[in-house]
Amino acid sequence: MAEASPDHQHWFEPIAAHLGGAYLRYSFTKGTRQEVDFLFDALQLRPGQRVLDVGCGPGRHAHELARRGLIVHGIDISERFIELAAADAPDGATFQRLDARDLGFDGEFDAVICLCQGAFGLMTANGDDERVLAAMARALRPGGQLALSAFNAYYAVKYFAAGDNPGATFDAATGVNHEHTEVRNEQGEAKAVDLWTGCYTPRELRVLCRVAGLTVDSISSVEPGGYGWAEPTTETAEFLVIAHRS
Repeated sequence: MAEASPDHQHWFEPIAAHLGGAYLRYSFTKGTRQEVDFLFDALQLRPGQRVLDVGCGPGRHAHELARRGLIVHGIDISERFIELAAADAPDGATFQRLDARDLGFDGEFDAVICLCQGAFGLMTANGDDERVLAAMARALRPGGQLALSAFNAYYAVKYFAAGDNPGATFDAATGVNHEHTEVRNEQGEAKAVDLWTGCYTPRELRVLCRVAGLTVDSISSVEPGGYGWAEPTTETAEFLVIAHRS
């Protein structure tokens, strides 16, 4: 497998480098335990199984899964996030700086998770969503399961395109939401940044999964810290896909 090349930096890397540990101050990171509770049941996870966390950030999901007896390998394109994740990692959790578009794993994992637009949604701005999903599918053993969160295109159209968020612009041609915002590091220093996030409908997610060799078991409307089995709606920011390698 190929390490992420520092010569081909992704647009998110300098943002992550500035945020550092302050990333974990954001409200959307506070529901880790509930999310892992749900995923443990939804993916029928058992201690000793191998899980790949794609776009792991500072390792919050990987740490929680490892504490429950799973063997977790987290990957992220941000060197700073990988340093943070590895610094206080519990037994069973390992981390590697790696590009999600070129994972290089082949049938090694019982489950793969990609949450909070950690890789899949952020890569869409570069047109690489299919590559990311295909790489995650290849990493699974036959029958292995995927949990993937994706930003809800209906929600983006209803709220961002309507002007409810003045800093956000939704591009109907590409399905990408562009947000101009401000992030602060551990010292409270502000930095103006641009964020691009791919937005999806349930139909698009099913098609992408099928092309990648995945069978979709469910698509639910969810919020960070509020994972469950709700039917897709226009009123939640994310969809959660549960699928398995065909």
